[in-house]
Formats: sequence, C-alpha cells, structure tokens
Amino acid sequence: MPKPITLSLLIIGLVVVAGCDNSEPPTAQAQQQVTARPVIAALPETTGPIAPTSPPSGQSETAATTISDDVYEFDELEWDTLIPLDWRPDKIMAEYPIDELSDDDPRAAELMDKLKALWDAAPVVPELDGKQIKLAGFVVPIEMDAEKIGEFLLVPYYGACIHVPPPPANQTVYVKTDAGAEYQGMLFDTVWVSGTLSVEATSSELAEAGYRIQAMRVEPYE
Repeated sequence: MPKPITLSLLIIGLVVVAGCDNSEPPTAQAQQQVTARPVIAALPETTGPIAPTSPPSGQSETAATTISDDVYEFDELEWDTLIPLDWRPDKIMAEYPIDELSDDDPRAAELMDKLKALWDAAPVVPELDGKQIKLAGFVVPIEMDAEKIGEFLLVPYYGACIHVPPPPANQTVYVKTDAGAEYQGMLFDTVWVSGTLSVEATSSELAEAGYRIQAMRVEPYE
C-alpha cells in the first residue's frame, strides 16, 4: 500500500485560516494554536470558485463595506475579493490520483512543481487597481530585524511565509508605508491596512505578492 504524500508536499500554498464563521480574530495567545487548512481540504466539490476565508470582520457578510475616514473613503475588502472567480486550482489536483501517490512517486514531484508555479502566478483582479481599500490581515515584515516596519507582507492566515508555506500570490499583499509612518509592531500582528491598492507584482525572499498597498494607515485589528 503506497505511503501517502506528506502534508508539506501538498500545502505549498495554503489558501486560508480555518474560520469561515465570521468569528472574532484570534488573540495573541490563540494565534499560536491556529493551523492553516491544506489545499486539498479546501477544494470545493462543486464547480464554483475556491473561496478562502479571511480575518473575519464580524461587521458584514458582504465583500466590501464603505467606511468614511476623514477625507478618504475606504472600501473594506474580504480576501476572496482578491481572487478571480474563474481561478480553479482544483483542476490540476483532479489530474492526479492523490490517494495513491507516495512521497517518492515522480508524479508527486510533478504535482508539487505545477502547484508551486500556479501559486506564484496566481491571477489577480485588474478592476481593483487604484481602489482606496481597507484590508485586515497578519504582518510578515520583509526585514525581520527592523525596529520600525516600513515594508511588510499582509497575509490572510497566521504563520504564512514563516511557519507554513506562503499563500498564492493573489492572497499576498505587499505593503509600503510612508517615511516616518512605519508600523511599530511585531511579526504576525493582526492589523487593518488602509490605503491605495495596486495590481502590481512584487517578489521577495518570503513570497510572491500579486498586490501592493501604499498604506495611509496601519492600525491594530479591533
């Protein structure tokens, strides 16, 4: 009987954090216990698009809610808004007999390569370019030893890019703050980022990001 593929082989891109029930975001203590859901477990059985979860807002079930902020108005986005409706990674998975593959099966390595390429080149939503948005997520600094965080990746689940593999490019957002407005916090802090969203690819040693936010404000998630 073939040995199952290890989890690390199949969670190249983890789509989301467990928690589609719009519950409150994890506390600092609870975050340590959050585990990401592997791709296979998240694949839909229907023909609909993959719909990952995000740090829940607890405010609305809609994709976006307009929020006034002094002069600006930010549209509060959910993470699945960043994914094109026709993006279907499950089609690749369907080409392989997952339950029959062993770790040393050449088809397993082939599948891993295809998924990695798919995750890095995950399509974005061009219509979002230039939007004033507000998005909640977890902070992953580009420079881990920085006292002030001027550049970081915003990701939808705890542990991404460090403890577990990165999300797809369309679930990874590069955030840049203005000089003097750097975020002062820690790795995996849960924050709201408000600013201008650009459909722009950014590459780093940690992950490929399909979007960029020029942040006007970064504040704790409350």
